[in-house]
Amino acid sequence: MKYLVMVQGSQADYEAMTGQASSHSPAWSEKDLQAMFSHMEAINNDLAESGELVDAQGLAEPARTRLVSLDDEGRPVISDGPYGETKELLAGYWVLDCASLERVTEIAVRVARCPAPEGATDYPVVIRPIQDGGGDLC
Repeated sequence: MKYLVMVQGSQADYEAMTGQASSHSPAWSEKDLQAMFSHMEAINNDLAESGELVDAQGLAEPARTRLVSLDDEGRPVISDGPYGETKELLAGYWVLDCASLERVTEIAVRVARCPAPEGATDYPVVIRPIQDGGGDLC
């Protein structure tokens, strides 16, 4: 079964990683960033070695996001991010091919243990099964 494992973040979190503290997040040091990158690299390497890794990507900061919707007459409405009504957004993801929900949950726990500076926001790691074809919709 394939699963999407997602981590969240906010614009303030991305800014904190560039050394800009806020009331939402402390500034990250170079040591903090290296610890995070090493942790994630070890997870990716282990998943690649086990054959469970399909894809993994970190996403650009929310300020570089574009939201596309349609108005009542079907015309495009394009907004640049971040969007005030949404605080947390997808920050990165893994697509994993795991034997069971228990296994992907073990991996998500490892992701959740990523080192961060004291006072940084703890976001849940989200697991979503990927439907094969129509799945539950048919």
